Amino acid sequence: MSWLYALFQGILQGITEFLPISSDGHLSVFNHFFGSGTADPLLFVVLLHLGTLLAVFIMFRKRIWSLILEAGRTIKDIFTGKFSWRKMSDNRRFLVMVVISLIPLGVLYFFSDYMEAAASDNNLWVEAVSFVFSGIMMLFAAQAAKGRRLKKTAITVPAALAIGFFQGLAALPGVSRSGSTIAIALLLGYSKSTAVDFSFIIGIPAILAANAYKILKFVLSGEQAEPGIAVPIIIGIVVSAVVGLFAIKLLRLLVKKDKFNIFGIYCIAMGVFCAAVSMAELFAGHV
Repeated sequence: MSWLYALFQGILQGITEFLPISSDGHLSVFNHFFGSGTADPLLFVVLLHLGTLLAVFIMFRKRIWSLILEAGRTIKDIFTGKFSWRKMSDNRRFLVMVVISLIPLGVLYFFSDYMEAAASDNNLWVEAVSFVFSGIMMLFAAQAAKGRRLKKTAITVPAALAIGFFQGLAALPGVSRSGSTIAIALLLGYSKSTAVDFSFIIGIPAILAANAYKILKFVLSGEQAEPGIAVPIIIGIVVSAVVGLFAIKLLRLLVKKDKFNIFGIYCIAMGVFCAAVSMAELFAGHV
């Protein structure tokens, strides 16, 4: 793997992981045309995801630290019998809803092999449908939120489960994790800041768990990392983290300014492009 490839992939990951245009979808399209550039793309992609998580920790460091402290207090209250569902503080409710949002991921885990199989074929049909799905969701959400001062901030159990479900669908390349989760939160009437913050916070345990599983899977497969891959991996991680930090700031600004529809239009365009490529390859006999 060359450092130039790692640099490009780091930029691509940093932009697409947090801007709601699907990082996995773009990586899949890139690899469809140019190949992975390495014998172990899974390991490289996993580490890029961990790199972008650094950006989340930096951007939301105060909120994350407060939730960590709240988690300790919550555990203590549970074991001392002082925990009360009705008397939860706003911070504790947010934490509990984050945990509840992870439940759908456990259910969707049983379908992960089917999702991976659909995503690893030799055409871009899955990517096409997934991009269009994400785009339509974001257009509806942008229209629902445009010009409105959405005030709901307290995430409910049904809302947490719904947001978690759409996060699980992001296992399909082309379904944007941040796009779909922010979109469903806006459609449910939550404020723009709440939608964005909750989307990024619930992504932390989900991404960590998913990538820990993939790393374990890679280790157990007995595959060997490509010689000399350490430097390109470091470059990719650092670049994806730096670019990701700016991407988060840009997304928050555009959602606040009612420009969320830009990403919907882009995703639909990407879906049409993927469909056109797949159709052309089908007629050319390349599939």
